[in-house]
Amino acid sequence: MPSFIRHPKDFWTGIIFLCIGLAAIIIGRDYPMGTAGRMGPAYFPTILGGMLALIGLTAVVRSFFREGEAIDKFAVKQTILIVAGVLLFGFLIRGAGLVAAIFAVILFSAYASSKFKWTYGIALAAGMTVFSVAVFVKLLGLPIAIVGPWFGG
Repeated sequence: MPSFIRHPKDFWTGIIFLCIGLAAIIIGRDYPMGTAGRMGPAYFPTILGGMLALIGLTAVVRSFFREGEAIDKFAVKQTILIVAGVLLFGFLIRGAGLVAAIFAVILFSAYASSKFKWTYGIALAAGMTVFSVAVFVKLLGLPIAIVGPWFGG
């Protein structure tokens, strides 16, 4: 790492934000923009991508002036568990329903923590499942099966 980068975590976080923001802007160019009063499909991703790119640029510039800690080793196990939880959610949502999908993604993600305890993980998963069903199915009325066809729903 070059010596002029004084805060490596801010630098690499900024680079990631900058890349994702610029990618959203580039992808949004294929769609009509519209106006602020009549937004087209490119409006939201372009504005959001621009804001994310500005945040990333700010973090990169700030990394040259602020002292910070070095980057620790990459957490491979934790990353795999979190990505597996998200993939499992996508696999379960249609067949098993919202309850099983939310429960699985919360438990997988919580298990990635070094402070994971089964009792707290199950309590968190149960609470988030109830919250998700209440908000997304009951209050917002989204057409998501609470219990999917795999369980007779």
